[in-house]
Parts: sequence; C-alpha cells; structure tokens
Amino acid sequence: MTTNLNQNDQHSQTRLARVERLAWLLDNSIHVPLINYRIGLDAVIGLIPGLGDFAGLILSAFIVIQAMRFGIPWKTLLRMVFNITFEALIGLVPVLGDVFDATFKANARNARLLTLAIDQQQLGRPISGKAAGKGAIVVILGLLVGIIVLIGGAGLALFWVLLLQLRNY
Repeated sequence: MTTNLNQNDQHSQTRLARVERLAWLLDNSIHVPLINYRIGLDAVIGLIPGLGDFAGLILSAFIVIQAMRFGIPWKTLLRMVFNITFEALIGLVPVLGDVFDATFKANARNARLLTLAIDQQQLGRPISGKAAGKGAIVVILGLLVGIIVLIGGAGLALFWVLLLQLRNY
C-alpha cells in the first residue's frame, strides 16, 4: 500500500508492512470455500473459551503500539483501542461472539486507520522510547493490559460457570 511516509524511511515502511501483514493474518488469511468468505487466525483462536479472546487481544495490541510509534493522533488511537476492546467483549459471547469476531475484523480496521492517518499526514511527534514517549506508552499499555485482564477474567469466569452448569446437568 502506498503511503506518504518518507520513501527514505525504510524502517517505517517495514513497520507498516509488518502491521498490514499481521492484520491480514489475524483477519483474512483463511479462505472458507463453502461460503466464499475469509476469516483469520483471530477468529480461529477465539474459539478457545476465554483464553482465545485474551490471546487475540494481545496480538491486536501490537498494531495499536505500532500506531503509537508512528505518532498518529490520540483520537485515532482511542478508536483503535475501542475496536479491539469491542471485538474482544462481544467475542466472549458463545457462538454469536465467534461469528462477530470473524466478521468485525478489528485488526484490518485498525491497519486501515493507521494507513489513513499516514496518508492524510495526521502524524504528530512519533512516540519513541525517549522520556516523554515512555509516559504515553505506559498509559496506553496500562490501558490495554487492564482491558486484557478484564476480558481474560470475564472469559475464564464464563468458562467456569458453563463448566459448573454442565456438571450439574
């Protein structure tokens, strides 16, 4: 995908290509021939109760972290965090959540948001590992870890409730 990144910035081009590749792998890498539709590894690992959604959220967080490093606006970053959180929360609902996970494609949406921000030159100061950037990275990572813990805990609780129900049945 062509972007407005400085063509001499090979590292940025490589990072963006890595983000796009991960988004494709998680959301569109598997062709389902009977319905002529593409799903990704995120939908497949989401089939594992609780832990699958937790693992998918961790993989999705990589795209948000890369977007932070590009310096995209906070509004766009929050939209990206909302996308992966929304997909993970709905993903906790048995069967319906798995279907939603295969169709919402939060990672592809987030890769598109990143590319659009770069194309529209909506980049701020890139967040690096330097002093001011460390604080922003800690805040976003803290938010993502909190969401991951919350969703992972909810998934495990749901799994145990279902297991107890099956045992009493």
